[in-house]
Amino acid sequence: MRALAYRNFQIYFAGQGVSTLGKWVQQVALAWLAYHLTGSAVLLGLITFLSLAPQLLIGPLAGAWIDRHDKRRLLIAVQCVLVLQSLGMAFATLAGWMNGVSIAALALLLGVLNALETPLRQALIGSFVDDPADLPNALVLNAMLINAARFVGPPLAGALITFAGEAACFGLTAFAFLALLGGLLKVRGTVMPKAAGSTAQVFREGLAYMWQTRTVRQLLINVILVNLLASCYAALLPILAKSVYAGDARVLGWLWGAAGAGAFIATLLLAVAGALPRLRQFTDAGALLCAVALVGLWLAGALPSALLALALLGFAITLSNVSTNMQLQSGAPSQLRGRVIAFYIAMRFGFEALGGMAAGLIAARYGAPVTLGIAGGVLGVGLLSLLIPRWRGRCSN
Repeated sequence: MRALAYRNFQIYFAGQGVSTLGKWVQQVALAWLAYHLTGSAVLLGLITFLSLAPQLLIGPLAGAWIDRHDKRRLLIAVQCVLVLQSLGMAFATLAGWMNGVSIAALALLLGVLNALETPLRQALIGSFVDDPADLPNALVLNAMLINAARFVGPPLAGALITFAGEAACFGLTAFAFLALLGGLLKVRGTVMPKAAGSTAQVFREGLAYMWQTRTVRQLLINVILVNLLASCYAALLPILAKSVYAGDARVLGWLWGAAGAGAFIATLLLAVAGALPRLRQFTDAGALLCAVALVGLWLAGALPSALLALALLGFAITLSNVSTNMQLQSGAPSQLRGRVIAFYIAMRFGFEALGGMAAGLIAARYGAPVTLGIAGGVLGVGLLSLLIPRWRGRCSN
């Protein structure tokens, strides 16, 4: 917990905790509202795609852009728009204006805002800790916070939807975003150097670093595979809750919460044992466990078995993604960190968007459980084809 010794990080940490809780409440409410109104698996995949695809399209360029500007001021501006967006969703839901088209449009707007907000938040963390040696600890504490909210937020959303409706969830999220906004107005982190040159030049500089650095290139390929094939489960949870397990919004909250519980345990493990020299082993182990958990979720017949499989899946995805993020940020030069983070986030969420869209289309034809089994099999084969040659190379050396 050493990063919490810094006052700026304490303020950010508190605001981020409330804000992230609100994000999960909003995400669950939006997915449930879409499936409740339309019953369409394709729409669920489309929502996942639209809310995440801008990360892939905008994220890399956003990284070059934010490295040239004051990151704190930019994040304050984006956070204000997020507050207004959540309030607009609450009002539209109360007024009965929400349908498939409006939900898709709001998901796209949310995706664009997140494509700017996520790399800004990640890039700012380094300015809130004075000693660079404490950056990995700050990153894993931030991830722990996100996954604790992922554990608490979905069951809270399920209960809130049941008793007060989706509009209450969107209104709560708007107030949660205000907590981070207030924290950002208070903190005064270390001034980070701005990149020189045009946005295009800065973008090319970052791209050259990532392509020419073998370890970075390998880590990003791993991120693509895991999030394309494993993170697609999120788009299918409303189908599992309603059509497979004959449940309501509370069951959806339990499914999300199970994955969040596993993710939180993964961040605890990284906080205790996540020394930099062993992070690559965590990345590989987490990726392989994703394939195992997906197959387990396919074979799960009863709800308790599905909850266990989801807990393992949440653990594995988080172990792989967070350990990758720690390696990338710790190894990147400070003047390149915004671009490296933006590329990581683009791969992380952009390919989750593509996977979610594909999963929705396949599930509409073959069902959610079979779709998860297919994803697990393809992921396992793909990972082994990459990892076995690398392991052989280590043994020969």
